[in-house]
Amino acid sequence: MSHYHALVWIDHVEAHVMHISPSDVEKSLVQPSQQPHKLHSRVGTLGDGRAPEDQDYYHRVAEALRGATEILIVGPSQAKLQLIKHLQAHDPDLMKKVVGVETVDHPTDGQLVAYARKYFLAKDKML
Repeated sequence: MSHYHALVWIDHVEAHVMHISPSDVEKSLVQPSQQPHKLHSRVGTLGDGRAPEDQDYYHRVAEALRGATEILIVGPSQAKLQLIKHLQAHDPDLMKKVVGVETVDHPTDGQLVAYARKYFLAKDKML
Protein backbone atom coordinates (compact mmCIF):
# COMPACT_ATOMS: atom_id res chain seq x y z
CA MET A 1 0.00 0.00 0.00
CA SER A 2 1.27 3.46 -0.84
CA HIS A 3 1.08 6.25 1.71
CA TYR A 4 2.07 9.85 1.19
CA HIS A 5 3.09 10.62 4.78
CA ALA A 6 5.35 8.75 7.19
CA LEU A 7 6.34 9.32 10.80
CA VAL A 8 9.19 7.71 12.69
CA TRP A 9 9.46 7.90 16.48
CA ILE A 10 13.02 6.93 17.29
CA ASP A 11 15.30 6.50 20.28
CA HIS A 12 18.34 4.29 20.78
CA VAL A 13 16.20 1.27 21.74
CA GLU A 14 13.63 1.15 18.92
CA ALA A 15 12.02 3.00 16.05
CA HIS A 16 8.28 3.02 15.37
CA VAL A 17 7.75 3.67 11.66
CA MET A 18 4.25 4.54 10.53
CA HIS A 19 3.05 5.13 6.98
CA ILE A 20 -0.13 7.15 7.31
CA SER A 21 -3.08 7.89 5.05
CA PRO A 22 -6.39 9.49 6.07
CA SER A 23 -7.98 6.08 6.58
CA ASP A 24 -5.11 3.66 7.18
CA VAL A 25 -1.84 3.19 9.09
CA GLU A 26 0.94 0.70 8.35
CA LYS A 27 3.19 0.19 11.37
CA SER A 28 6.57 -1.43 11.69
CA LEU A 29 9.08 -1.69 14.51
CA VAL A 30 12.84 -1.51 13.93
CA GLN A 31 15.29 -2.40 16.69
CA PRO A 32 19.09 -2.18 16.75
CA SER A 33 21.05 -5.37 16.18
CA GLN A 34 22.51 -4.99 19.66
CA GLN A 35 20.87 -3.19 22.54
CA PRO A 36 22.61 0.11 23.21
CA HIS A 37 24.76 0.52 26.26
CA LYS A 38 26.77 3.31 27.76
CA LEU A 39 30.47 2.80 27.92
CA HIS A 40 32.02 3.83 31.19
CA SER A 41 35.03 6.03 30.82
CA ARG A 42 37.89 6.00 33.22
CA VAL A 43 40.37 8.66 34.07
CA GLY A 44 43.28 8.56 31.66
CA THR A 45 41.44 6.73 28.84
CA LEU A 46 40.51 8.16 25.46
CA GLY A 47 36.96 8.59 24.23
CA ASP A 48 33.79 10.26 25.39
CA GLY A 49 32.21 7.24 27.10
CA ARG A 50 29.57 6.75 24.41
CA ALA A 51 28.96 3.66 22.35
CA PRO A 52 29.50 4.16 18.60
CA GLU A 53 26.43 4.92 16.51
CA ASP A 54 24.72 1.84 15.05
CA GLN A 55 24.75 2.70 11.34
CA ASP A 56 22.97 -0.55 10.45
CA TYR A 57 20.07 0.49 12.71
CA TYR A 58 19.71 3.85 10.96
CA HIS A 59 19.99 2.17 7.56
CA ARG A 60 17.14 -0.23 8.42
CA VAL A 61 15.01 2.69 9.67
CA ALA A 62 15.66 4.48 6.36
CA GLU A 63 14.60 1.36 4.46
CA ALA A 64 11.36 1.23 6.47
CA LEU A 65 10.62 4.84 5.42
CA ARG A 66 10.88 4.10 1.69
CA GLY A 67 7.83 4.97 -0.36
CA ALA A 68 6.79 8.02 1.67
CA THR A 69 6.77 11.43 0.05
CA GLU A 70 6.89 13.41 3.30
CA ILE A 71 8.55 12.24 6.51
CA LEU A 72 8.28 13.54 10.06
CA ILE A 73 10.99 12.40 12.50
CA VAL A 74 10.21 12.58 16.23
CA GLY A 75 11.68 11.24 19.44
CA PRO A 76 12.90 12.11 22.92
CA SER A 77 16.66 11.87 22.45
CA GLN A 78 19.62 12.40 20.15
CA ALA A 79 18.71 9.39 18.01
CA LYS A 80 16.47 11.54 15.79
CA LEU A 81 19.40 13.86 15.06
CA GLN A 82 21.71 10.90 14.42
CA LEU A 83 19.14 9.56 11.94
CA ILE A 84 19.16 12.94 10.16
CA LYS A 85 22.98 12.85 10.06
CA HIS A 86 22.85 9.32 8.65
CA LEU A 87 20.36 10.31 5.95
CA GLN A 88 22.44 13.34 4.96
CA ALA A 89 25.54 11.17 4.53
CA HIS A 90 24.05 7.95 3.12
CA ASP A 91 20.61 8.67 1.67
CA PRO A 92 20.27 12.29 0.45
CA ASP A 93 17.20 11.48 -1.68
CA LEU A 94 15.31 10.28 1.39
CA MET A 95 16.63 13.25 3.39
CA LYS A 96 14.92 15.60 0.90
CA LYS A 97 11.59 14.10 1.99
CA VAL A 98 12.05 15.00 5.68
CA VAL A 99 9.68 17.89 6.42
CA GLY A 100 10.17 18.15 10.17
CA VAL A 101 12.04 17.01 13.26
CA GLU A 102 10.26 17.33 16.60
CA THR A 103 11.01 16.42 20.20
CA VAL A 104 8.30 14.07 21.48
CA ASP A 105 8.58 12.05 24.69
CA HIS A 106 7.11 8.50 24.82
CA PRO A 107 3.56 8.55 23.38
CA THR A 108 1.46 5.54 22.46
CA ASP A 109 1.14 4.53 18.82
CA GLY A 110 -2.36 6.02 18.76
CA GLN A 111 -1.04 9.33 20.08
CA LEU A 112 1.70 9.28 17.44
CA VAL A 113 -0.80 8.73 14.63
CA ALA A 114 -2.97 11.61 15.93
CA TYR A 115 0.12 13.84 16.26
CA ALA A 116 1.23 13.02 12.70
CA ARG A 117 -2.20 13.60 11.19
CA LYS A 118 -2.48 16.96 12.95
CA TYR A 119 1.07 17.92 11.91
CA PHE A 120 0.62 16.97 8.25
CA LEU A 121 -2.85 18.55 8.06
CA ALA A 122 -1.46 21.87 9.33
CA LYS A 123 1.56 21.60 7.01
CA ASP A 124 -0.58 20.78 3.97
CA LYS A 125 -2.86 23.78 4.69
CA MET A 126 0.18 26.06 4.60
CA LEU A 127 0.98 25.03 0.99
